[in-house]
Amino acid sequence: MSSSHKVNDMKGVMGLLRVKVVRGTNLAYRDAHGSDPYVVLRFGRQKLKTSVKKSNVNPEWNEYLTLSITEPIHPIKIEVFDKDTFTRDDEMGDAEFSIKPLVDCVQMNLEGKAEGSVIRSVMPYRHNCLVGESPIIWKDGTLAQDVVLRLRNVESGQVELQLQWVNIPPVPAARHQRTQMFAQCGPGSEKRR
Repeated sequence: MSSSHKVNDMKGVMGLLRVKVVRGTNLAYRDAHGSDPYVVLRFGRQKLKTSVKKSNVNPEWNEYLTLSITEPIHPIKIEVFDKDTFTRDDEMGDAEFSIKPLVDCVQMNLEGKAEGSVIRSVMPYRHNCLVGESPIIWKDGTLAQDVVLRLRNVESGQVELQLQWVNIPPVPAARHQRTQMFAQCGPGSEKRR
């Protein structure tokens, strides 16, 4: 990928959301031996997946997936599937939650906040699938949030996530202009004397 594509891909991005898919608890059985679950994370047009955990209804993934955040108006959706070899993967539930409260905290001036300060708490309600209160905490110079989601459209199951906001440094205007000029001219097209 050229550097111009990288700059254009980051245009309008507020920051990155690093999502640690920690574990699933009490997931539904979809096969005689249990299930082979994996998680799909969706935000806008982005779609990321964890690995498959064989024969496990209480899997521990501890995997990081990173989303670029432009406008936090859409919820993050997660889906859990049972991996099948010869047939379509079975659905094992879904959930969604809003990252707007986290992004609202990102836009606050948090300079001087003590390590471990709770900036805001998000309470469960019928649209967010939260199992319990989910505090947004100032930790290691950034914002973090632990989220436990109750899966819908299934007989049982929860998924635990840890969210961490990653700021993106702005691209200096002069560097952006040079990158754009380089992309238009291409390598090797500069005038030789």
